[in-house]
Amino acid sequence: MADKKRPTFGIIVFPGTNCEHDCYHALDSILGVNASFIWHQEKSPNNVDAVIIPGGFSYGDYLRSGAVAKFSPVMNFIRDFAERGRLVIGICNGFQILLEVGLLPGAMLRNNTLKFICRYQYLKVENPNTPFTKGFRQGQLLEMPIRHNEGNYYINPDGLDALSAGDQIVLRYCDSKGKVDKVSNPNGSVGSIAGICNSGKNVFGLMPHPEACCEEILGSADGLGIFKSMIESI
Repeated sequence: MADKKRPTFGIIVFPGTNCEHDCYHALDSILGVNASFIWHQEKSPNNVDAVIIPGGFSYGDYLRSGAVAKFSPVMNFIRDFAERGRLVIGICNGFQILLEVGLLPGAMLRNNTLKFICRYQYLKVENPNTPFTKGFRQGQLLEMPIRHNEGNYYINPDGLDALSAGDQIVLRYCDSKGKVDKVSNPNGSVGSIAGICNSGKNVFGLMPHPEACCEEILGSADGLGIFKSMIESI
């Protein structure tokens, strides 16, 4: 039975999701908070303090990543949940779904290399003043794994200006010294953007996988900071 004194994270599961157990392990086994799986056909999950849309290949990425998942019954709940100011994080395919459903601005294109990328990547914290990054400092370097084929974030120039003006760019790709340039950008994302939030700062999408780097044995535990920040914010 869930401990009511601890926050509860709902982890959305679509056909093709494959990172839900990594998220569960990070939350339940490492951080000791409640976590439960929510099947995509559920219309009104109960007693959830935050929502995670994990990575994978929802519906096999047919049409394009996230294009089919946005029609699942659970998405109406997530829209309402986000509109009420509750915390929603989309990781990799989850980020793609948030873009498709319009909870975050922009779109995802195929990597400019036209190849699937799977490796660790350095990131720079651009905005530590969100519920997802409050445990970090401005400019802090993180190292997290990326594994995607459509992670080339795009938004038009006006949209990019709006993101910058609203402090909605949360993470950028960089090198080991924090330099942001084309060489350190793994997929061609505009502005080397790795993660953004909405104007209300309660919806966050990122391509790197924090749930896959929550223990030093995995090569980095930097992902813990994302989930710890969420817990403290709740």
